[in-house]
Amino acid sequence: MSATLAADEAVRRRQAEGLSTLPLAFGQAGLPVHPRLRQAITDAADRNGYGSVAGSAELRDAAAGYWRRRGLDTSPAQVLTGPGSKALLYTVLQAVGGDVVIPQPSWVSYAAQITLLGKQPLRVPTLPRQGGVPDPDRLLDAVRRARHIGRDVRAVVLTVPDNPTGTLASAATVERVAAIARQLDLVVVSDEIYRDLVYDGSSRSPAEFAPERVVITSGLSKSLALGGWRIGVARLPAGDIGDRLRERMLSAASEIWSSVAQPVQFAAALAFDEPDDLTEYIARARHLYQRITMAVADAFTTVGAAVPSPQAAFYLYPDLTPQRERIAAIHHIHTGSDLADVLFDRYGIATLPGRTFGESTDPLTLRICTGMLTGNDPQQRAQALRSTDPLALPWIADALGRLRLALSELTR
Repeated sequence: MSATLAADEAVRRRQAEGLSTLPLAFGQAGLPVHPRLRQAITDAADRNGYGSVAGSAELRDAAAGYWRRRGLDTSPAQVLTGPGSKALLYTVLQAVGGDVVIPQPSWVSYAAQITLLGKQPLRVPTLPRQGGVPDPDRLLDAVRRARHIGRDVRAVVLTVPDNPTGTLASAATVERVAAIARQLDLVVVSDEIYRDLVYDGSSRSPAEFAPERVVITSGLSKSLALGGWRIGVARLPAGDIGDRLRERMLSAASEIWSSVAQPVQFAAALAFDEPDDLTEYIARARHLYQRITMAVADAFTTVGAAVPSPQAAFYLYPDLTPQRERIAAIHHIHTGSDLADVLFDRYGIATLPGRTFGESTDPLTLRICTGMLTGNDPQQRAQALRSTDPLALPWIADALGRLRLALSELTR
C-alpha cells in the first residue's frame, strides 16, 4: 500500500482507540468544501448517465481557460479528465512507455506506478532547495549512462511545486531540464497539483519552455480540498506527441473508468472557471497553509534541524542530522525511520521518513504535512480559514505546542 495512505490508516486506527494523534503524515487539504461547489454538485445530481471518456465539453473548455490564464495557449482538445490526477499520471506513464526519470526525493506514487507498469524508475537527485526537479547535469548524465547499458528511458517526471519538500524549483532549473528533455527526446510529465498554493504566486511550468513535449497533470484535491471527489485534468502538448498520447490515454481510460462522475465534472467546470469567490477561498487557504507550515518549520529549526524554507502548499522536509549524535546517544535513534517510529509510538505524532520518498540512505529526514492542522472538524476548519490570526486558535496552538514539546524532549 502507498506509504502515505498506510500512514493515514494507522492514524485512523489510533484515533478509533481514543488515542490523541497529531496527523502530519498524509497529504490531505484540511478545509471544508466551498458552499458554491456543494450547491453545484447537488444541482447536477440528476446527471446520472455515462459521459465522454475525455470529459465533458464544459469541463475541458473551463480547464483550457484555466491554463490560458496562466500563459499556456490551450484548446479543449488538449484536455483529458480522469478520476483524480493520480489516475491520469498512471495513464500518461503507460502511454509513454519505457523507464522514467524521477526526482530524488519524490512523491511515493511515482516510483510505485512505474514499477506497476513493469518499468524501472531512474532516480536523479535534486539540487538544494530545488525540490521536484532533477539536477539538470545529473539528469543528462544519468539518461546517457542508462541508455548506454540498454535501458529504454523515455520520460522524466517533475513536481512543480514539490511534494515532499514544499520547495519550488527556480525558473532557470526548470528551463534547463526542459532543454535537456528536448535534447534527449524525453516526454516531460509535470505534476502541478500544488501550483495555486505557491505562497508568492510565482510558478513556471516546463510547458513554457518545451511546449511540444510537456504533459501537465492537475486537479482540485489540494487547492479546493476536494480529494474525495476524485477529479483530475491533464493538458497534453499540441502536435504529434500529444496526439499520440491522447489516443493511447483515451483507449486505456475507456477500459478502466469509462468517464468521470457527471455531477463532479459539472462542479469542476465551475471551479476551473475561477469565479471570484472560489479565487478568494484559494487565496485564504494559501495564506492559512503558509502560516501554519512556517510555524512548524520554526519548531524544527528551533531544535537545530535544517529545514529548506517551504514555498508552497503544506509540506516541509526537516533534517535532524545536525542533532544526530545527541539523539542517538539519548534515545537510540539512528535513522529517519527510527525517528518517525518514536514520534508516533511515544508522542502520537504521525510523520514519514525521508527514505519513504526515495532517499538512497535513511537520514534523519522527515516529510511533514501540515494540511490537517487546520482543525478537527468542519466548523474549526472553516473558522481557521476565516481567521486573521490562525496560530492563536486553541486547536492550532495546542498542536504546535505538542510538536514543540516532543522535539524539545528528543533533542534536549
